[in-house]
Amino acid sequence: MSFHPIRHFITITRHRHEVVRLCFKAGIGFQGFFHDLSKYSPTEFLPGARYYSGKESPNNGERRDTGMSLAWMHHKGRNRHHFEFWYDYEMATKKIVPMDMPDRYIKEMFCDRVAASKTYNKESYTQESPLLYLTKSTAKEKMTENTYKKLLFLLQMLAEKGEKETLRFIRRCKDLPLAEIDGKQLP
Repeated sequence: MSFHPIRHFITITRHRHEVVRLCFKAGIGFQGFFHDLSKYSPTEFLPGARYYSGKESPNNGERRDTGMSLAWMHHKGRNRHHFEFWYDYEMATKKIVPMDMPDRYIKEMFCDRVAASKTYNKESYTQESPLLYLTKSTAKEKMTENTYKKLLFLLQMLAEKGEKETLRFIRRCKDLPLAEIDGKQLP
């Protein structure tokens, strides 16, 4: 295992700059300025440099090595654009369950997922990459139905209509629509 602080810094900064660019085009530019700043903290940066591969999140390397990712736990607890931030106790059952994400953070999550797909897929990135990543994951089981449907709607729109049109839609949209899981006609 190597230590790659410069490569890691370049990767997270490239990703962050792409998220900021997308956030501005989506009408949430101010929010974009604060995106992922915790990645530069020692708690996240040092494991990121230690487990850097350039092909996947360093958090996966930390998980393989230690059984968990302290960097990820730190990150998700400070960044509201991650659905994992939005968990709380349900009073009736005392179980920890997902909560609906506010639309402003779903918009940032969209920008984050597009930027991450571009960062890790590089030249093999397509407009469908973020949608495929979502639908192949177990995220649906871990988000509220409303949060999942809203993110799905945006990623389907990206796949079908492209980045420019989807960002224009997000910028103009106060309340995000819900996708029909079996396919909804996009606006």
